[in-house]
Amino acid sequence: MDRSDSRVRVLYSFPHRLGADRICYTAWEQVNGLAAAGANLLVFASSQARPVAPSVTVRPTLARGKFRIPYRVLGSMRAFALHDRIVAHRLEKLVGKVDIVHTWPLGAIETLKTAARLGIPTVLERPNAHTRFAMEVVQAECERLGVALPPDHEHAYSARKLEIEEAEYALATRLLCPAEFVVKTFLERGFARERLARHVYGFDEAVYHPSAEPREPRRGLTALFVGVCAVRKGLHFALEAWLQSPAHRDGTFLIAGEFLPAYAEKLAPMLSHPSVRVLGHRNDVPELMRKSDILLLPSIEEGFGLVITEAMGSGCVPLASDACTELCSHMKTGLTHRVGDVAALTQQITLLHEDRALLDTLRAESLRTARGVTWTAAGTTLFQVYRETIAAQSETSTEKQRWFASMSPQERQPAQSR
Repeated sequence: MDRSDSRVRVLYSFPHRLGADRICYTAWEQVNGLAAAGANLLVFASSQARPVAPSVTVRPTLARGKFRIPYRVLGSMRAFALHDRIVAHRLEKLVGKVDIVHTWPLGAIETLKTAARLGIPTVLERPNAHTRFAMEVVQAECERLGVALPPDHEHAYSARKLEIEEAEYALATRLLCPAEFVVKTFLERGFARERLARHVYGFDEAVYHPSAEPREPRRGLTALFVGVCAVRKGLHFALEAWLQSPAHRDGTFLIAGEFLPAYAEKLAPMLSHPSVRVLGHRNDVPELMRKSDILLLPSIEEGFGLVITEAMGSGCVPLASDACTELCSHMKTGLTHRVGDVAALTQQITLLHEDRALLDTLRAESLRTARGVTWTAAGTTLFQVYRETIAAQSETSTEKQRWFASMSPQERQPAQSR
């Protein structure tokens, strides 16, 4: 990473398998979007599942060739910590060659400490809301439903994880928040607005696009849920609203995702309804979105909700809770409701069941809006956040230098030596 050009030199640290599923896919798309925006990227990932843009250099931390250290051997937390120590050590040797460090949760403390000592600005990805908020609301809803999460579940309350993540918050120069809901959960816990950098996630327009076939206006409504079928995503709210709406009489509710067994058992009576089809994990989500009229995402906590932009780009209108991205704008690109407001969601499903002209209007606007929220556009936005973060730190350093230069020789002496 040299200065042969004027591109921002980024060390991107990701403690998972780059290009695999879920956040691993998010990070992979983010890296490619940043490369397209002009960033000079050196990526340290635990391992790599698929190739990245040719201009990106990837250096695995927990893999060599085809050999990978399996997380089940070390345990996830130990693997994240090992990745973090390796990246921190490598960063020591890159002084003067890195302009900014981009980190991800649970694998960043040592890297952030090293960057701070070396005077390199840092950003910490926040793919979810403030972790304390997220854990508490999920735990409360699980208790209300009588569904127990396994102790090792990613959203189960964990004092250890919370301790690590809150330490990371304190160390990072800025926190990367992909939605205003995420910003709100940090502001409510006393974080300064200037430490919360807004960016966005996107969608792959080559994969998620509308169908060329015209829709039959008289057919029943097709609703779709995509994601891990867990309490956090609010699928129980979606099922209640669907079955309370007349849309279920001649419509279909498709559920694509794997269930937590205890949650599936709790929802069994609703899942057995003839209008509900449980599809399990699917690899044809883009096609499901093209064939569906609406996407239901009544999450009680989100970082963004990638499926919303993917649905918008596919011509599937999102009906989402206000914990999701504001790209789902009420009565413009979709319909929104307060978290847990089953009555409102029921009314919204019924409204689009009865008013297909409104459904078409929302679909047209969501398709238009989606064109501006691709992964390429998201990369450009994040690249600008990098520039702003670097400039702000540089300005602060300059002010400190000016302040020091204005001091007399006596004032520059440590207090104890005067």
